Amino acid sequence: MDLKTLKTFQMIVKHGSFIRAADEMNYVQSTVTMQIQKLESELGIQLIERGKKISLTEAGRLFYDQSLQIVKNIDQLQMDLTDLQLGERGNIRLGVTEPTASYRLPGIIERFLTEYPKVRISLIFANTPTLCDQLLKGDIDVALCSTPDLGSDLYYEPLFKEEFVVLMPENHPLAQKAVIAPEDIRGHRLLITSKICPYRRKLEMVLQESGNIPVDTMEIGSMTALKFYVERGLGIALVPEIVLNPAPTGTAIRAMIGDPIDMTFGILTKASEYPLKLASSKLYQFLKQELLQTGFDKRQFIDQSIRTLKPETE
Repeated sequence: MDLKTLKTFQMIVKHGSFIRAADEMNYVQSTVTMQIQKLESELGIQLIERGKKISLTEAGRLFYDQSLQIVKNIDQLQMDLTDLQLGERGNIRLGVTEPTASYRLPGIIERFLTEYPKVRISLIFANTPTLCDQLLKGDIDVALCSTPDLGSDLYYEPLFKEEFVVLMPENHPLAQKAVIAPEDIRGHRLLITSKICPYRRKLEMVLQESGNIPVDTMEIGSMTALKFYVERGLGIALVPEIVLNPAPTGTAIRAMIGDPIDMTFGILTKASEYPLKLASSKLYQFLKQELLQTGFDKRQFIDQSIRTLKPETE
């Protein structure tokens, strides 16, 4: 029994005729007759009463009723498999760091799912080291994050830079300055993220390059939460400019002079699985197109995609 035979049987029932069923399916009548004879032989029971007007036996009625759902399910399965092969359907586990997760990604995902409504996306929020580990373990398919550490089986394509500014209460002494120098932070509480956060490591590097300036710090575990603690007057913070639209009430924004405080952001995949296939490839290209429009000068990164390969074992 095959799908073509089931469809032939259903066409006979629909038209009440072997001849009309053959015409509908572009078969010669003998082919239709042989298909039904073979089907009845395989089942060991008669399905159709032949005569001037054909009719179904009791077994034929039972077989017809249940075959309708079988054919429908198989047709749907074939369409689903075709969509999967074309990347129009699939399940994608996307890892992402803040602030992109909250401030850039929602609109991008909305547009992607409008174009590919059969794709399902699961979002996993974590920091870059955690996303690297999850990617290597196969727990996620692709990630949006800052530049990973070297030495892993990872492929990283940088897309844009997240610019940072200094956020402070509007009545803070530093609010009197038009711009802030790293040494100005001395003597003022600085709100920082956790030790494993790449943004914090970038900030500490800048402070060290400016003479290893000692500062009073208070650790806040969430990058996106920093602005709310500044709003309450608990200190100043370097935050991504994107999270300050609008800025919290009662705060002031200042640029920091010297080397720009920014963080490269891009797409991370397993090197052994790049380029991606199926729906993941569709999402990869969509994210790349959308995020390259954030104002990042793409020419700065021509031929600078970073491939980091796990050292080969001897």
